[in-house]
Amino acid sequence: MTTFLGNPVTFTGKQPQVGDTAPDFSLTSTDLSKKTLADFAGKKKVLSIIPSIDTDVCSTQTRHFNQGLSDLDNTVVITISVDLPFAQGKWCAAEGIENAVLLSDYFDHSFGRDYAVLINEWHLLARAVLVLDENNKITYAEYVDNINSEPDYQAAINAIKNL
Repeated sequence: MTTFLGNPVTFTGKQPQVGDTAPDFSLTSTDLSKKTLADFAGKKKVLSIIPSIDTDVCSTQTRHFNQGLSDLDNTVVITISVDLPFAQGKWCAAEGIENAVLLSDYFDHSFGRDYAVLINEWHLLARAVLVLDENNKITYAEYVDNINSEPDYQAAINAIKNL
């Protein structure tokens, strides 16, 4: 059972699992351009999915993955939330993180539905971490049961380093 703020929450659809090919997406970047999975073709990817960049746990998760993986070649950390692109850009500027990739699912929640991480009760994304190889095959997946908790950073970092 997954909880948010101590209450059970529900999702619609099936969450992608290890061995699946990640579904394509169309998300809005901080410069308001559209980004798809194809924009990161040939790279190893960490999809760091969070409810809102304006919370302590989400901010910590975003900083942790960006700092912990910034030195890896051919690797991109993509943080995804339903925050407005303006808020995501403001967060990057305030944190002094220039190369972070933050993408927003605010427009139609299609990512949240396709990845089955859209919380039906709140219309926020659940906390999850997916590691994708260069061909978009999922090699690691963590869907955090208590959305107010941090993910297992080291397991995800090890998964991307082992690709």
